[in-house]
Formats: sequence, structure tokens, C-alpha cells
Amino acid sequence: MTATTPLAVQLYGLDEAMTADRRGTLRRLAAMGYPGVEPYDILSDPHGLRADLDEFGLRACSAHAWITGDQQAEILKALPVVGTDTVILPYTPPERFAERESVAALAGEINAAVRVAADHGIRVGYHNHDFELATLVDGAPALEVLADLLDPAAVLEVDTYWAAAGGQDVPALLRRLGDRVRLLHVKDGPVTVDREVPNVAVGSGLMTVPAILAAAPAAEWHIVELDQCATDRFDAIAESHTYLTSEGVR
Repeated sequence: MTATTPLAVQLYGLDEAMTADRRGTLRRLAAMGYPGVEPYDILSDPHGLRADLDEFGLRACSAHAWITGDQQAEILKALPVVGTDTVILPYTPPERFAERESVAALAGEINAAVRVAADHGIRVGYHNHDFELATLVDGAPALEVLADLLDPAAVLEVDTYWAAAGGQDVPALLRRLGDRVRLLHVKDGPVTVDREVPNVAVGSGLMTVPAILAAAPAAEWHIVELDQCATDRFDAIAESHTYLTSEGVR
């Protein structure tokens, strides 16, 4: 972590707001002081999204998209339109992490995407949930096994909350993964694998946020995300920004 690590918001947690009023949603995030966002839908209107981002002074720090799937060509075309050179595979089923053979097969698919994307100037990464950390393969968390099998050009976007829910000491995990970690999902809450239990504003839950951020000095963006939220999502995102820019955190 450095004093200049920029903050972004994962837009998937604002899906309803984005669908109802994309421009208004982006305007509110920019007014809070966020310089970036992480889009999750870049194929339906990439040019319109880019125009809105530019209007409100926002940057797409990265994007979630199924880069290993059959829309790969469309995704690679849309990424520079929305203004990012980094695409993150957002999810794979837990059974892909059940044993070394299945992890190796997944790594092969990601590595194939890495090679194709590199020809377009695009970087590919992987985003975890809890099961990649809770599952052990040859005695190590499955995410670490995947990381060892990935092309060196691939990056990791570590969801710090899900890593904790998966039973990990998150700062220790981040130190083991090292410079592969280029993006952090910064979330807070009661640290449970129950996806129906709401997140809270960063800094008001059980996550040791300052220690976590300090353990990933190569991270280029700290991305706030709320999967579930019992309060107003915009209030929680604003409170997260206040906390993450407060003395002792930045």
C-alpha cells in the first residue's frame, strides 16, 4: 500500500442502481471522490459506458468478464473502448478447485486466454471467492496452487473478505502471493461464508484493513465492494471512502 494507491468501486454491487440510472450512479461515485470503477458488463454498451466514465472523470481500473469463454473476441474488443487493459475472470465453480488435475486444467484455460489477450495489450487476472482458500490441494490453499501454475503474466485480484471467510490469515496470504496481487477487493463485515449475511462499510466490520492493505504493496487499486448490504449502499460506499482516506489507513 502507498499513499497514492487509488480507490475504485466494483459496480456489480450497484447492479440495480446501474440498471436504473447509470449516469446518476457514476456521478454519485465521482462526487464521493472515487477516481475509478470496476465494470462487470462491458459488452452491452461499451461506447456509452466510456462516454459516461469520461464525463464524470472516472477510470475503469479493470473489468470483470468471462475471458475464457466464447465471447473472448468481443471482450477483447470492448476492453480498450471502456478504457482498461486488465480483465478479471470473476468466478469459476468450486469443483474446479477440488484436486490438482482440475486446478491445472483451469490454469491451462486461463493461460491460453493470457496469451491471446497479450496480443491485444490486455492483461488477464483471476478473482477468488472463499472456496479457493478453504480447499486444500496437496496441503496448500487451492488458490496458491493455481497461482503457481499460471503464466507469469497473469495477475491476481484478491477478494480479501472471501479470503478471510475461507479461513486465511489475509496479510500472510498476500505476502505469500507477493507481486502477483495487483488488485484488491476491499470489503468488510462479520467474516462468514454465508452470502446472505450483509457486508458493512469498510472499517466497521471485523477485517483488519490497514494490515491487509500494507501486506500487498504491489496492488495498483483498492476496490470497494458490497455483495450484500443492510443499509443504503451509497452511504456505505461513501463511509468506506472516508475510512480508506483517513489518517492511519492511507
